[in-house]
Amino acid sequence: MTKLFFLLSGENETLPAAEVRAVLEAEGYTYSNPEVLDQVLRLESDAKGVKAVQIRSAYTRVSAQELLVAEANYLAISNAVAKTDFSAVLKKGESFVVRINRIKNYADAEINTMTLEIKLGRQILDQTPGVTVNLRNPDKTFLGVITTSKLILGLKLTDITSKTFSERRPRKKPFFHPSAMPSKMARCMVNLAHAKVESVLLDPFCGTGTSLIEAAFIGCHTVGVDAQRRMIFGTKKNLAYFGIEAEGLIFGDSRKIPLVRVDAVVTDPPYGRSSSTLKSTTIQLVKDVLVSAHALLGVGQRICIAAPKVLNITRLGAGLGFRHVESHFAYVHHTLTREIAVFEKASQ
Repeated sequence: MTKLFFLLSGENETLPAAEVRAVLEAEGYTYSNPEVLDQVLRLESDAKGVKAVQIRSAYTRVSAQELLVAEANYLAISNAVAKTDFSAVLKKGESFVVRINRIKNYADAEINTMTLEIKLGRQILDQTPGVTVNLRNPDKTFLGVITTSKLILGLKLTDITSKTFSERRPRKKPFFHPSAMPSKMARCMVNLAHAKVESVLLDPFCGTGTSLIEAAFIGCHTVGVDAQRRMIFGTKKNLAYFGIEAEGLIFGDSRKIPLVRVDAVVTDPPYGRSSSTLKSTTIQLVKDVLVSAHALLGVGQRICIAAPKVLNITRLGAGLGFRHVESHFAYVHHTLTREIAVFEKASQ
């Protein structure tokens, strides 16, 4: 087990850390001692797991092997660095650079990040014979993050770009609908549902196909259902734009899905017009979809579902044979905050 930390996006307070844990769990990597700080997740796991996070995660920026943690002041940091054996990760003949990220205004008055980079660079240089500093093209990068009054310093393992997600935002797709979920949120929901390569993921309200696209990009087989014919055609158009072909796109009632078994369900049911909610109330629609999902999933498999916070879907799922795993909240506008809830099928 290796001490790791992940620098997370600040787009949501709880989703980024939950996503990293879900990716590791889905890919079969155990972890221990998780600690969530502001935009940082610390834990111990197999270092190979960072590759899975790099490939799958929407809300992770950097992963690193943790080397030290210190209170965010120059003396404490210097003492911690003096006790750290950098030769274990920095070999003779290699070059390095130190980069410091500050989250919000933590230790703003006590520490100047540029000064700290210089101080740490000199100290590592003095402690590690035969190495050099290279600011432009180093062999190794030591990343420090100042958060929650601590400095966490480690060897950077992976960078994760969010550029591909911005290229898949709703208005970039050939078929657009204003209710479409952002691609990052959809990818995160796919991860929270523990979808895996070659598994079958169902979205019973596929809309513009965002969740199907994100699931396909991590290697899932996908099936989409929608009660509006134009949404099915729109989803097909969007999938084709990204070179994706679903296992099935079904124009029909999400409460009567002609399938026997799927491995994961991810969905954002419509809340609003009767034409999109099958002339049913949103709360009844969500209940019906949870019932349908329960019949399609195996014990221990998951559904990740979004709904208005006021609906209290936690209570709904618990009464329909599901175990509530976790919930997260995402503000959309002054009249809508989404609850992203994860349920696990508890029994047959």
